[in-house]
Amino acid sequence: MRLAERGVAAEVDDGFGRAYRYVGPPELRESATDGDQGGGQPVRTGSEFTSWAGERTAAEFAEPFTFVIDLGGALRLAPRRSEHVACAGGESVLSAGEIGFRRSGGGGAVGGGWEVETVSNLSTGYCPDVTSWPAVATALDRLGLPHPGGFTQTVVFRRCRDCGRCGIVREGHYVCVFCDADLPELWNVDAGCALP
Repeated sequence: MRLAERGVAAEVDDGFGRAYRYVGPPELRESATDGDQGGGQPVRTGSEFTSWAGERTAAEFAEPFTFVIDLGGALRLAPRRSEHVACAGGESVLSAGEIGFRRSGGGGAVGGGWEVETVSNLSTGYCPDVTSWPAVATALDRLGLPHPGGFTQTVVFRRCRDCGRCGIVREGHYVCVFCDADLPELWNVDAGCALP
């Protein structure tokens, strides 16, 4: 997919600008595109974030939210147990994961006195590389939300070249948990993927 065709100026092979296609179970994508789950709430400005946060309960803020960065660079948010593909409306993303917010001391700040407490690239539907952080940082900076400056939890996804299954690299051990084959050092989850 050429990002320019989607109105995204950047077109690079890695990091900010890479589009991640959904690579999870097809039935979840079908459900997301049927409109059953609805898309995540796009948040493009600090005032939109303040409005969105004002509609949430304390119980909702007790756990992280599902997020994606859409191809336009906007943060889209949904409840934690939402599927990332539903949050993205079935579209490709620049990053995806889970994000937690907390109140900050700057109530008059652009972000309305909120900051990012935790943020990860944990999305088994999109399996974004850890290099997708700049897309997240750019979206959060646009909202005026202070953030940790990187993922607080990083997940390294790789597709096994032998068995074709996607898994998580744990503790720097690049070995497939399904067949014991060596995993590549570079992100390859979408390589050769048959999804449209």
